[in-house]
Amino acid sequence: MSRRLCLVTGLWAATLLAFGDAAPIGPSLAFAQEARSDAVQPETGVSMPEDSASVPRAATKADNFMVAAAHPLAVEAGLSMLREGGNAIDAMVAVQFVLGLVEPQSSGVGGGAFLVYFDAEAGELTTFDGRETAPAEATPTLFLDEAGDPLAFYDAVVGGRSVGTPGTVKLMAETHARYGALDWKRVLQPAIDLARNGFEVTPRLAGLIAEDQERLSRFDATRAYFFHEDGSPLQLGERLKNPAYAKTLEAIAADGADAFYEGEIAQAIVDTVRKAPGNPGLLSASDLANYRIVEREPVCVTYRAHEVCGMGPPSSGALTVGQILGMLAPYDLAGLGPMSPESWRLIGDASRLAFADRGRYMADSDFVAMPTRGLVDENYLRDRATLLDGEGKLADEKVAPGSPPWDHAELRGDDTAIEFPSTSHVSILDEAGNAVSLTTTIENGFGSRLMVGGFLLNNELTDFSFETHDEKGYPIANAVAPGKRPRSSMAPTIVMREGRPDIVVGSPGGSRIIGYVAQALIAMLDWDMDPQQAVAMPHLVNRFGTFDVEAGTAATDLAAPLTALGYEVSETDLNSGLHVIRRTDEGLLGGADPRREGVALGD
Repeated sequence: MSRRLCLVTGLWAATLLAFGDAAPIGPSLAFAQEARSDAVQPETGVSMPEDSASVPRAATKADNFMVAAAHPLAVEAGLSMLREGGNAIDAMVAVQFVLGLVEPQSSGVGGGAFLVYFDAEAGELTTFDGRETAPAEATPTLFLDEAGDPLAFYDAVVGGRSVGTPGTVKLMAETHARYGALDWKRVLQPAIDLARNGFEVTPRLAGLIAEDQERLSRFDATRAYFFHEDGSPLQLGERLKNPAYAKTLEAIAADGADAFYEGEIAQAIVDTVRKAPGNPGLLSASDLANYRIVEREPVCVTYRAHEVCGMGPPSSGALTVGQILGMLAPYDLAGLGPMSPESWRLIGDASRLAFADRGRYMADSDFVAMPTRGLVDENYLRDRATLLDGEGKLADEKVAPGSPPWDHAELRGDDTAIEFPSTSHVSILDEAGNAVSLTTTIENGFGSRLMVGGFLLNNELTDFSFETHDEKGYPIANAVAPGKRPRSSMAPTIVMREGRPDIVVGSPGGSRIIGYVAQALIAMLDWDMDPQQAVAMPHLVNRFGTFDVEAGTAATDLAAPLTALGYEVSETDLNSGLHVIRRTDEGLLGGADPRREGVALGD
């Protein structure tokens, strides 16, 4: 195992060294501490050579406010806004625009995001949908070849075909206009300064560039930015400047979101997409000009005297997490504990049942009728939970979509859309009690690999089903349609207790996000782990019958017992990026996933 992290200098190294000095956490919680970074699976198809956290971390403590995100420079940008008297939204904007620079493979202005926000002054929880939309010219056969067969995934991803209308810039601008305290130009300045002056390439970014070299090298802009003139990839510790990104942000700082959705930047995006060599796309200037953020009602379920709230459709995250927790509510997970095979039998089969409903019902509810309330109806979930009462693995034939309460009925096919883990999550709590849970993405690692204005464009349209109907001829809810938003698994979550935020949590990880977030909540609410213990806990994830257990961790000790219960077990790298903040009587506690490079810091 390479340990080149010690070569990194500046804030990056100082931050990680601070964690290295932290005291070990928690009695008899070895299982909660054993998620090691040699069990890291970065964005799709690449292996991460660096060990980004070789020692157990303690939960971060703060009295007033806290930011948890995927890069120390982004966290520092958010903290600087809070220290200047800004609020959680000001910090969020600063964090997001820095992440688009220093973690370009995961999120940025060329992508989309979901925000769950608690406004302390109003005492209200709401959500904002900044998900990308399909172009007006898109058809349900977008990802079918001439013979009517689905395209191979990367044939669809790389190039313009997969690019949806980005939503992140408008989400940042509109929520800042409504809630922000600092000047708009001020909150963009940290990212502008970093883009001009440069930042050090981290272990993760260096590894990902090297692994994706063939695809990134196909296009002039990405080849020029991520590689040297001799074709070799950027190396760990090199200083990378992005004047084009600085120029883009300066335009947005001066003229707001209009600078992105209209004019020169918009036209450059359209030209890049529609003229992409080998795989042109359909995005138009009118798609950008007509893009809208949607404020939506949060989806909430009650679990262990808490309200677990998140993003509704087109995200499947809150609904599926909510279903898992709702089915587990009758069972004594606290008594069973995290090393009990019975705990994981219950969690795994509840997840399988929830994913069955997800595949049948969940999509963009602006386009497809959905039993949103019925899917998290307490009586429905209690009835579904009775399927968990047997011994051993729930038989495959019993893992079928249920019949939630619904005044609308139609025959639907089950979706098998691919969703890959290139995403980032930001958790923020400020001194006034405002809370931000933001999950932000460009979908696959480095998105479409198309770059314009110093930023990468998403490949979010590949989150749609490539097929229009299932093998029985039933329509698939998550099929492509003009203006439609592809279903997502992103699960930004705020857990409420007694009318105020208790936990802020979320993660990247493709469709495994749902399992990562549910597991972190169970760890804190059932197994009394603190945020750092919860995010470092080894993963066990079951979506469709196979138990994925995290390689190189104590989770592998459960492989044999789970096999004995009838499950197929796969030891694999599981790449979460959980960021958690929890309010306690003693102040704020934060946790950052040791599998990635993030930190939780506060004052």
